[in-house]
Amino acid sequence: MRRGPLFYGWIIVCVAFLGMVFVYGVRHSFSIFFPSILGEFGWTRGSTAIMLSLNLLFYGLLAPIAGSLGDRWSARRVALIGVIVIGLATIGCGFAQELWHFYLLFGIFMPIGTAFCGWPIMGPALANWFTDRRGLAIALGQMGGGLSFTYGFFIEFVISEVGWRYTFFVIAVILACILLPIYFLFYHYRPKDKGLKPYISMKMHASSELEENVILDNESLSQNWTLGKALRNYRLWLIATAYMLFWGVGCYLTLAHQVKFAEDIGYSSTFAASIFALFGIFLTFGMFSAAISDWIGREMTVFLATILVIGALIALVSIQDTSTPWLLYIYAICFGFGGGLFSPAVVAGAADLFHGRHFGAIAGFLQTGMGVGGAIGPWLGGFIYDISGSYTNAFIFSMACFGSALLSFFFAAPRRAIGLKE
Repeated sequence: MRRGPLFYGWIIVCVAFLGMVFVYGVRHSFSIFFPSILGEFGWTRGSTAIMLSLNLLFYGLLAPIAGSLGDRWSARRVALIGVIVIGLATIGCGFAQELWHFYLLFGIFMPIGTAFCGWPIMGPALANWFTDRRGLAIALGQMGGGLSFTYGFFIEFVISEVGWRYTFFVIAVILACILLPIYFLFYHYRPKDKGLKPYISMKMHASSELEENVILDNESLSQNWTLGKALRNYRLWLIATAYMLFWGVGCYLTLAHQVKFAEDIGYSSTFAASIFALFGIFLTFGMFSAAISDWIGREMTVFLATILVIGALIALVSIQDTSTPWLLYIYAICFGFGGGLFSPAVVAGAADLFHGRHFGAIAGFLQTGMGVGGAIGPWLGGFIYDISGSYTNAFIFSMACFGSALLSFFFAAPRRAIGLKE
């Protein structure tokens, strides 16, 4: 198999990286907008956080549809439509006056765009382009999701300059001027769209017999996997459950309220946003480091991720006042790095088990699990605060979800992918 000096799959990695930054930066800016919206309208934290819960729920429900459209129709068209939809929904948020406006725009229309131009079509594309180094490619692509949290620091700056309403307009302009051209010019869902084959390392290519065996193994294990068949395999349900508990409930419960938590203690909004940005930076490092799952295994990587995020929340619940800012730094570093390790390892593990022509729909189902959990997490965090006046019990609940996610993924056993039958 001949390749040029730069395999085009690495261009797809860059496209996925930028897409994750700008697409998910809109969703992840919620906790930055949260205090401003609460301050202007005076709604309860639980009812206001529902807008993020709805966003995650509808995103999860739509992800398999987006993945299936990418498999069966034109993934590029789906992506371009998604950018337009999310841009229009973002503009609409700038005009919102009632809570139900945010529910409709941020909670329903925005996740339609997110699903159509986000990970449900980017993750499968990376799996399509890389047979070897798949964990690395997925990790690099998802690093953009980590930087989407640092996007919040930019959002905080724009809010301080022009107000939260005009900030939504700024976000929409960025989507139109940067992301639309990138998707239109460079995005290709499968290698054959460019007349190429998936990436196989030169070491593997040096032996034609080994390369043939790898291809035959991939085909025998996964070429006939459809979403319907995969749904009849308990391993998919266990992986989706792990995603639901870890990111959907545990992470998004914490992330939705972390800025407000810091402000309640007495820190300024700028300092709180900087902690949010630090989390995003280390989330990026964690996603890059998740490539170690190609060497130490998917389960061991998830184990390390779980230890880190639980330790981070122990640091968070230990904070009582502004005298221990170092605990917030420990939280941001450990929570970011652990959360970053988790997602690429889980997606790569699912690809190990179920990759094939219909992996887009299967990967989308994992996002459904995350979305169902996300429908619970942000609202539950706000509800617990509204009835108790504290986030402590909410964060303890998140710790329990992280531990349960580890067990679920361990029993899914991606390490046993070789020989897995439909």
